[in-house]
Amino acid sequence: MRTAFGRYTIHIAPDATLALPAVLDAAGVPERRFIVSSPAVWRLHGDRFRKLTGDEPILIPDGERYKHLGTVGRIYDALIRAAADRAAAIVAVGGGVVGDVAGFAAATFLRGLPLVQVPTTLLAQVDSSVGGKVGVNHVMGKNLIGAFYPPSAVVIDPGLLATLPRREFRAGLYEVVKYGAIASRPLFDRLVSDLPRLFAHDAAVLMPMIAESCRIKAEIVEQDERETGLRRTLNFGHTAGHALESLTRYRRFRHGEAVAYGMLVAADLAVARGLLRAAERDRLAALIMQMGPLPQVGDLSAADVLEAASRDKKVIAGQLHVVLPTAIGATVIVNDVTEEELRDSLVHIGLRAGPAEEHGD
Repeated sequence: MRTAFGRYTIHIAPDATLALPAVLDAAGVPERRFIVSSPAVWRLHGDRFRKLTGDEPILIPDGERYKHLGTVGRIYDALIRAAADRAAAIVAVGGGVVGDVAGFAAATFLRGLPLVQVPTTLLAQVDSSVGGKVGVNHVMGKNLIGAFYPPSAVVIDPGLLATLPRREFRAGLYEVVKYGAIASRPLFDRLVSDLPRLFAHDAAVLMPMIAESCRIKAEIVEQDERETGLRRTLNFGHTAGHALESLTRYRRFRHGEAVAYGMLVAADLAVARGLLRAAERDRLAALIMQMGPLPQVGDLSAADVLEAASRDKKVIAGQLHVVLPTAIGATVIVNDVTEEELRDSLVHIGLRAGPAEEHGD
């Protein structure tokens, strides 16, 4: 993949992690390599990576509610205790949160250490490990603190998904739906037809789906690395999705689940504006619902979601930029969505129109 910092390779193969030392050597990654992972991931997969480094792994708590500067500080502390210098690298082994937090630490420690992403969840394999965005949440909003910092390599091993709970796997599939909805009707159609085989982790359909998702994201990012135009299409579903995550303190939704709701909101809004045929919206909704249950939203207030969305990083010069579908496989970015329009679509997908209730877990 081509970036302003140079090129990096996305390796996608069964048992790709077994060849990790050779891949990193070929990419010129320094020999001293600090692994950042989570306790759960390390228990399941640590044996695959022990020969990669002589240093102890830096284990951080996983989950969106731990994606903050305090967790980054734990990585800094471990690196300083180990006397890490610029002849060292960080290897992030985990899901999207581990990748984002470890990536931000790599981008900022000693003004930048080489970074390798080894994603262990489907969502991270098809989305967050590719593209060079790293960062953390703030109590006022999601991903408000971060940087563009491409890795030296991304190594994707679909075999790591065998231990992934079904809900986590499904959360990743929602991001694949996003790619089909914004850029590839054929990918969307394959999701519809191959869903049972995907849930069975059939490599014949899983590998091409991961590769296609990475290809779509790579092509978009190469054209707009800093998200000034085209890359914003990757935010389809994220306007309402990020707000839902923030509003519930990152405890109720997996990221992909929140994005699924966000896609439903955006599609409903697009139909209301006459940009999208109702049949296309219904097809998108049917696929999302076919995948399994989403967390309930009936106790959440549309007004609270609107307030959270107003603090999102997609607000530019006071205007909220929203990605709306015009067909399955095509989108448009608008900056004139009114609060009333967004509120109506939130209510249509099940949020409360009236006063807020208590919400958290």
